[in-house]
Amino acid sequence: MEKCKEGRKLMKETVISDSTFDDLHSYSDDDGENRFQPDNLDDDETTHHLEYSEQICSSSVKKRRLTQTNLFQLWGLENPADHGKSKNVTQTNLFQLWGFENPGKSKSVQKATTSLASCKSQRVCPFYKRIPGTPFTVDAFRYGPVKGCSAYFLSHFHADHYIGLTKVWSHGHIYCTNLTARLVRICLNVSPSFICPLELGTEYDLKGIKVTMLDANHCPGAALIHFRLPNGQCYLHTGDFRASKLMQSYPLLASQRINILYLDTTYCNPKYRFPSKEEVLKFVVGVTRTYLNNYPKTIVVVGAYSIGKEHVYFAISKALRVKIYANASRRRILQSFGWAGISENLSTNRKDTPLHILPISSLKFEMLERYLASQDGQYTSMLAFRPTGWTYSETIGENLNLIKPTSKGNITIYGVPYSEHSSFTELQEFVQFLRPEKIIPTVNVGNAVNREKMHSYFQQWLKS
Repeated sequence: MEKCKEGRKLMKETVISDSTFDDLHSYSDDDGENRFQPDNLDDDETTHHLEYSEQICSSSVKKRRLTQTNLFQLWGLENPADHGKSKNVTQTNLFQLWGFENPGKSKSVQKATTSLASCKSQRVCPFYKRIPGTPFTVDAFRYGPVKGCSAYFLSHFHADHYIGLTKVWSHGHIYCTNLTARLVRICLNVSPSFICPLELGTEYDLKGIKVTMLDANHCPGAALIHFRLPNGQCYLHTGDFRASKLMQSYPLLASQRINILYLDTTYCNPKYRFPSKEEVLKFVVGVTRTYLNNYPKTIVVVGAYSIGKEHVYFAISKALRVKIYANASRRRILQSFGWAGISENLSTNRKDTPLHILPISSLKFEMLERYLASQDGQYTSMLAFRPTGWTYSETIGENLNLIKPTSKGNITIYGVPYSEHSSFTELQEFVQFLRPEKIIPTVNVGNAVNREKMHSYFQQWLKS
């Protein structure tokens, strides 16, 4: 237990994302006692979910070497210090970017990393990742070969869900959407012989069980996974999703009773009542227009994860008719989506467009100051957007015009509540539409108080 506490401390010091690092929030022993859970979810960035968690606690950590990477290399730029055009920028490796020391130089962090690996090796696949009556698991790659499992489903390509999936994977076939399959192949180098892409909306017979993948309205390629067993029982695993009215028109969900619903409960708290994605996008575009009208020499930065938040910067690109600059790695991922016209909207030259995409973890004033300085005087100010549900405020609610940006010098950052997870009210509507016999929450269940609260919400929703 002490080792796990050390691991939790290490996690708390990292940069974390909006995608659900579900096991850190919800893993529990058979007796229901929490084994490994970070501190209060109400904390700002310290309780978001680790997008790059596989760098810290997957079994591949010992096999990979992290090379020195400074911020400019991460952004796909040359260091201006090399040309004497700005202040010196010291080399910063990935660990420093995340906010903690290089474990190769720090015994305490090295010990914590080892302890975290020890926690992992002691754990077994949680019940909510197993689909009863089937040889299937969902997002359970970090547990190695799961006893009794002959097919592994991946709901979407966020590291907290695919962690444990590496190029040496050989434990069984991986079922996922076409887009996710492409990402698994090009980003993780998993052997194609293990990757089994499934079309959205198409029913497949896998080992006598009917399986259908449905759009989850999360990141590109994310899917709800519907299982229909030979005995007629139907299970729905949401993975990570943002419930919408459109889902109520899915024929499969409208026509078949769900016996067990495995539910993404990231924001299962009454205080989270997000505005719609469309409202947030309209707000972002409006702010950008106004800012550029007042300050034409402004660079616009959108923080994003490797996968996710694409609609934010594509909305700006479309409205302002400007291209999107991103580094080579992000361009490669975006082009793998197969979206119409995507290549024409991407720029390989940062000087050709004022719209730039950076890792969301880079949206800190010191880092943004360095990035602005690297633009060779082309821009005199910066407008940045941090799109995540964790920026939501009850006092602002849906009145986005009340959002107060933070500014320092010529840099302004807007935190906007653009979430790719369901709000409390959206979860309620989804559950009341499905009316499942049983609901199994998959996030924030490591604490008995959380479990009881969510259970009471579910009961209220199904009674009304």
